[in-house]
Amino acid sequence: MATVCAEAVIDAPADHVWDAIADVGAVHQRLLPGRVTAARLDGDTRILTMPDGTEVRELILAIDHTIRRMAYTVTGGQRLPLSYHHASFQVFEEGDRSRLVWLTDVLPHTMAEVVKGRVERGIQEIKEALERAASQVRRR
Repeated sequence: MATVCAEAVIDAPADHVWDAIADVGAVHQRLLPGRVTAARLDGDTRILTMPDGTEVRELILAIDHTIRRMAYTVTGGQRLPLSYHHASFQVFEEGDRSRLVWLTDVLPHTMAEVVKGRVERGIQEIKEALERAASQVRRR
């Protein structure tokens, strides 16, 4: 199994970043606006709607407020030819800023570079959305 790791230092407090990560039903508003157009929850399953109308189903495996970690696995609608996809986000405090780590395990191994490109773009978009939101809070 291949593991892809992406990290971003975010100019926002860890509590702010964690609040957005843990808000699993609002990924389309708080983390990836534009890349995800809608999100809804059906029990422990999150259903994401993409701009082209495709729906991706993710089972939310854990939301741990103590260690600021959220884990999920894609169970349907995967747009890549993957046989396995499990990921987690974890937020670490770094003074007034935070570090967001996104780990993704995938099979087959040969898809790791494709997934890496998507995760790296995604974490950059998440960083921008969270910093934008944090700057709006600071201006109030």
